[in-house]
Amino acid sequence: MRILLVYPEFPDTFWSFKHALPFLGKRSPYPPLGLLTIASMLPGHWMKRLVDTSVRPLTDADLKWADVAFLSGMLVHKRELLSILARCRQRGLRTVIGGPVCSSVEDLPLYADHVVIGEAEDLIAQLAADLERGTAKPVYQAGELPDLAKTPLPALELINPNHYAAMAVQYSRGCPFNCEFCDIIKIYGRVPRTKSPAQMVSEMEQLYERKWRGSVFIVDDNFIGNKKRVKEMLPVLADWNLRRGRPFTFFTEASVNLADDAELLRRMKEACFTRVFLGIETPVEESLKEAGKSQNTRRNLVESVRRIQSYGMEVMGGFIVGFDNDPDDVFDRQVEFIQESAIPLAMVGLLLALPGTQLYCRLLREGRILDEGHGDNMLARLNFIPRMDPQRLIAGYHSILQRIYHPNLYYERVRRFLSHYSPAHRPHHAMSDYIALARSILKQGLLGKARASYWKLLLDAATRYRHAFGTAITLAIMGHHFQVLTERVCRADHRIAG
Repeated sequence: MRILLVYPEFPDTFWSFKHALPFLGKRSPYPPLGLLTIASMLPGHWMKRLVDTSVRPLTDADLKWADVAFLSGMLVHKRELLSILARCRQRGLRTVIGGPVCSSVEDLPLYADHVVIGEAEDLIAQLAADLERGTAKPVYQAGELPDLAKTPLPALELINPNHYAAMAVQYSRGCPFNCEFCDIIKIYGRVPRTKSPAQMVSEMEQLYERKWRGSVFIVDDNFIGNKKRVKEMLPVLADWNLRRGRPFTFFTEASVNLADDAELLRRMKEACFTRVFLGIETPVEESLKEAGKSQNTRRNLVESVRRIQSYGMEVMGGFIVGFDNDPDDVFDRQVEFIQESAIPLAMVGLLLALPGTQLYCRLLREGRILDEGHGDNMLARLNFIPRMDPQRLIAGYHSILQRIYHPNLYYERVRRFLSHYSPAHRPHHAMSDYIALARSILKQGLLGKARASYWKLLLDAATRYRHAFGTAITLAIMGHHFQVLTERVCRADHRIAG
């Protein structure tokens, strides 16, 4: 049987890094780890081909070759997924769809032949057998949450790693917290499950043998959900990385209580973690309480960010506006917090009520849900009725983006970060890094609209912050992505409003 695995192109959002990738000569930030893992679970005698449409287009020849198409994605991919499913149906190609989107979109059985809801480890064998017999059911739903010891190594032979800015590895699933707006606890549960240290070493060895060198994204929604297990794993990871000459640096996502654990921070530093994404959401205490974000309350969030930064880790921050308890000055307070905490890459979005979340259920009871949403929290299409006037909310949101990514404020924030940043490990620079620098100088320093601000940062990086020159260039390039995206989002939303 010939299996075509298809991943939809990521829309132009914060996480796509679409406008930064050309500097790096890459086509996508990360490979589709879920589909690569599914490929390893399918029968070994099946022929498999993977098309990541961020890397190359899906062709009619691909569809003609296949017996069955497997698709996966998130709610933000819904539009693209439906388009691909329509192409498959037009050709009479049988389709199977899975991934987080299946937990959010109830009408997928109208578009796909077979829908897989939940994690696949315990049901993929039955699905495969049914497909071979021609008796596959319309819907397969996982029962208990599987032990990650069952999860195989991803089928990396199906991709070219050189197309990606970073490789992706999963260590755990689930989160112990209870944030009202988050769908992670619905999909993966509140008891974090982890892989063993030996499994993680096997994943690192596989990447190493595939000649990968550079960044590895540990894609967990909360890497420190099970602190005891992660503390057992990190020394093993650090030892492997050291013995191999530190070929990898790591970045991940975690809850802000990471700042409270000096031992954990030290072990992450020793393992070469250089960046962590934190869901900070808002500096407004009442809004945090409303959202059930207890881990962010009763603390000085700026001090928490700085403590993590002091261990050689850059902090990326997620921020949200649109909570019921947001005051009129929330937009100014968000900007002030982002500048003071020196978080260069601040991802600010509008609140979304994702289907199945506690927030969605509450707003549904209150008669405030408009639709199931689109998964893109940058677009001014709210799927619920907010307490604040919608036009004021959207205008305030735009004002945050326009201020924090104005070149002067952005580069000022980068310099503030670099002034107290001390990278734990010096990276090994490849030829691609020097090419990225040359492209940055050409596009931002010679042709860009903010040339003066750019050259001031470059001069400071070459003199005052020489210890972090590479980080400064990376942040300049990333800043270009956010600046282009801000301009496009505000312009598009203005047209919609008009």
